[in-house]
Amino acid sequence: MLNILTCIAIDHDPVFLVSAVAICVFGSLLTMRLFGRVRSNRGVARLSWLALTSVIGGCSIWTTHFVAMMGYETGVAVGFEPTVTLVSLASAVFVTAAGFAIAGFTARGPLIETGGALVGLGIALMHYLGMSAYQVQGHLEWDQTYVAVSLVLAAFFGAVATNRVARPVTRFCRYGGAAGFILAIAATHFTGMTAVTVVADPGAALPSHILNEGIMTVVVVAITVVILTLGATTYVIDMQATQASLARYRHLSLHDALTGLPNRTGFLEHVTQLLVRPDGQVAKLAILTFDLDRFKEINDVHGHAAGDHVLRTVAQRLSAKLRDGEFLARTGGDEFVAVSTRYFNRGDAMQLAQRLIREITQPIVWKGVTVSVGSSFGISVYPDNGETLDDLLAQADVAMYRAKATGTNEICFYDMSMDRQARERNALAMEMRSGLERGEFELVYQQQNNVKSGEIIGFEALLRWNHPSRGRVPPSEFIPIAEKTGFILKLGAWVIEEACREAASWTRPLRLAVNVAPQQLAKDNLPGLVGEILERTGLPPQRLELEITESGIVADQQHALQIIRQLKALGVKIAMDDYGTGYSSLSTLQLFPFDKIKIDRAFIDEVVTSRQSAAIVHSTLILAASLDIPVLAEGVENAEQLDFLLDAGCEGVQGFYYGKPLARAEVDALVRGPRPVTATVPVGESEGSGPPEMRAA
Repeated sequence: MLNILTCIAIDHDPVFLVSAVAICVFGSLLTMRLFGRVRSNRGVARLSWLALTSVIGGCSIWTTHFVAMMGYETGVAVGFEPTVTLVSLASAVFVTAAGFAIAGFTARGPLIETGGALVGLGIALMHYLGMSAYQVQGHLEWDQTYVAVSLVLAAFFGAVATNRVARPVTRFCRYGGAAGFILAIAATHFTGMTAVTVVADPGAALPSHILNEGIMTVVVVAITVVILTLGATTYVIDMQATQASLARYRHLSLHDALTGLPNRTGFLEHVTQLLVRPDGQVAKLAILTFDLDRFKEINDVHGHAAGDHVLRTVAQRLSAKLRDGEFLARTGGDEFVAVSTRYFNRGDAMQLAQRLIREITQPIVWKGVTVSVGSSFGISVYPDNGETLDDLLAQADVAMYRAKATGTNEICFYDMSMDRQARERNALAMEMRSGLERGEFELVYQQQNNVKSGEIIGFEALLRWNHPSRGRVPPSEFIPIAEKTGFILKLGAWVIEEACREAASWTRPLRLAVNVAPQQLAKDNLPGLVGEILERTGLPPQRLELEITESGIVADQQHALQIIRQLKALGVKIAMDDYGTGYSSLSTLQLFPFDKIKIDRAFIDEVVTSRQSAAIVHSTLILAASLDIPVLAEGVENAEQLDFLLDAGCEGVQGFYYGKPLARAEVDALVRGPRPVTATVPVGESEGSGPPEMRAA
């Protein structure tokens, strides 16, 4: 070791030594960075980076050696044989290429270090070829022990260099790779130089064709400058292109491709940064969530291209109206979130919401058709309503749904009572599932009667929930939750099967009506499910009548028509429920093969006192008669309503006038006893409208 240090400190000129070290450090750093590119690319790009890495690495090895050699002080005349000198350069480039190819193309395994060891041995090969080109006025004597040590050190540090790049454990390992390459070059050169002794011979003459030190200096400097500049420039250009690509990818990952607005990820990142601002700032943070009312209808009627146009137009309008401290993101579908950092009182958030609503409600033209959307806003405030972003978003959503329940284009601030209601709804959703398993649900049946004779012509199955602690839960509470959570599919299937099983036991073949939810109608398996239930229960298909609301078929009319035709092919009857309250149109009645129309109770309630309701009922009856479709009126509660329907030509009625919904035992008594022809609730003693009757979904 002492001999090696003596060789470095005493036998080399300091200027050349420092120059060689500088070239070695810079070249090694650049070479190992380029080797990293070899491992991270594939195909032609990998081969291109391998070629550049090999040239830069080989030239760094070669120039380090010869710059150090020009500073090696022998005391005699020296020179360099040109052919062998060039061969040594070529060997450095090609052996380095072979070693880096093995290490770079190997994903894992010992070949990574094997390739590095080959690079180190290539350094040694270049060194000793270079020494064979070194001509002195005398001759060279070699210590084979140091030669062997130089080979071992070359292979070891070469393996370390590729190991640190290919198997990083920290972010500093890339510098470990460069350090390994530096040590491989330095250890090989100075150990090899320690192995050599120059024996001077004043009488010896140097060959005439050798390159003297002056010419060699010019050649080495030129090659060093050109090659390292080329490599550094290429690396910098690639690094800038990579950074630009990463910036582009980051932008795409944080922004919505359709509207250009920040997406949910961008929103979360932005607001998370706002929430960690220093304490003591006066202004609070307002989170406003909203979506677009009637957006689904635009998609269904005009197509998804129209929906995309609406989203882009709304996004452009809203973005143009944002002010300092305001931020807008599209978090999914037609859902948006706005943020204001300038919240001092409710009026600040109200002004922002009203400004956005004005832009949202402006008409939008799509291919000559004018469409419009609305919106309702829910607002939560940091830190008043919550400390975490998840809490704030959940609270703003709760407030938004409260605003929607009030009407369109409404604005609602979150308060604690909403949270309690939301928790109650979530608890009810969980209890509903377990309640079905525990047998807490039951069916009751409301009779349907002939207007003229009063005779029972059928029953409608209605769903009831007898909660063990809450008591009788109104259907208006649990059915919307079942629809929102998707539990309506399982619950609806249970209702159909239980109702069919009960009806199959009746001695009189009365018709049974069961309501079908929109989610059930949207499923392709509904006809198969109904067919299996009819087969299991033994109920004749013609006795089952499925009631469908028009809101359930407007979303995808072609799909709904296909499902209805399959149901009718089973022999099942189809009724349009709640006629007049939704999207009722002549085209719907013409397109769908309905077997019955049910007029909603909202029109029957005022049919005696309201000319408009009377006109609607008359028009419906005339239209149904022309289409040869029987009509049944819901919600009949007194004799005046019954007389009106009798005079108007309505065939069937359903309501409290003929009795409340009956339990199974009471129905058994009716279907097995004489046929009633009079009302079970006397005129003048009707219970009134009461809570809305929930049809089995």
